[in-house]
Amino acid sequence: MRYLQRMSRLEGVARSYWVDALVALLAIAGMLELVVARDSGSDPPTDLWLSVVLLGVLVAPIFARRRFPFGGPLAYWVLAPAITFYDGELIPFIGSLGVVGLATAFMLGNLRNGMKAGIGLAVVTVGIVTVVYNIPGTTTTSNFVFITLRFVVAWLAGYAMRERAEQAEAAEERAIRAEHEREQAARVAVAEERARIARELHDIVAHAVSVMVLQVGAVSHRLPDSLAEDREALRSVERAGRTALTEMRRLLSAMRREGEEAELVPQPGLDGLDALLDEVGRAGLPAKLHVDGQPFALPRGIELSAYRIVQEGLTNALKHAHASDADVIVRYRPDELEIEVRDNGLGSAASDGQGHGLVGVRERVKIYGGEMSAGRSAEGGFVLSTRLPVAGEGP
Repeated sequence: MRYLQRMSRLEGVARSYWVDALVALLAIAGMLELVVARDSGSDPPTDLWLSVVLLGVLVAPIFARRRFPFGGPLAYWVLAPAITFYDGELIPFIGSLGVVGLATAFMLGNLRNGMKAGIGLAVVTVGIVTVVYNIPGTTTTSNFVFITLRFVVAWLAGYAMRERAEQAEAAEERAIRAEHEREQAARVAVAEERARIARELHDIVAHAVSVMVLQVGAVSHRLPDSLAEDREALRSVERAGRTALTEMRRLLSAMRREGEEAELVPQPGLDGLDALLDEVGRAGLPAKLHVDGQPFALPRGIELSAYRIVQEGLTNALKHAHASDADVIVRYRPDELEIEVRDNGLGSAASDGQGHGLVGVRERVKIYGGEMSAGRSAEGGFVLSTRLPVAGEGP
């Protein structure tokens, strides 16, 4: 593990400082070139040690490019022409400086600030023209054009690389923004679905509590005077039940969006599936209902959730999967209710335009501790399958 960590750090350092290492190697190569040239008797007029110092001064600002991304490379093209006024042969004599010059021109073209990059191009052009002009015996038009063009091309390469990097960063930012918006939309969709489920379940719970309150009240009125304490206890239960109903109505009012009216129609159940399939058929999607097992009484909340699951599956098949027919299978098991919606559509129907078409199904299944799966089937089409536990509710 430590070895891998060390290798990872070394790799990071190499990625960060490979340009500095290359410039340092080129500078060392240039110094060695000066030494070899002196030994062979072909060194330029400038003194060897002065030439080494000038070479060091020329490349030193490049190592400050992280702190001065504009000034570091630019200094090279200010110092190089200045040195040629002292010795016109030194810069062209050291071959490795040509590579360093190309690298600094690339760096200037790669600047994020367009104005500074443009200034860099102007300085590179003037600098290389000056260097070529000060080379003894090489003031020909072809030398000016072709040598200058080489460094301009290096600047253009850096500029093109910068444009590509900016486009990639912009695309990445758009992707991050889109992902953030999708996450925000998903959270909003989940919150809205949970509020919708809570509003739907309110009527079921309120009805059950109302029945309990009425029954407790009836029993308390029938108790004889000898059971006065029991009657008072039941009346306390009745008052608590009525208070709970009042608070539930207030809670429902708080969850309802502004301007939204209360639903006055009864909540649907599995007995409404035939009507639902007829409605979907009239809309253009023939659907068949298949019931497996012996139906038995289910809690109203599970019946409502089962109906909404079928409704969501058929709606998605109709609107998004381009299906031509569908099948709804309801399986009664001793400890669970299985619901399956199949269609022969072209693909996933799990979208309502934002990718949240099955959010309601998932939330309803989660409430009852069930399971849900949705995806393409091996035979083609899309399958929405859910399991709702109903332990102890069967015959």
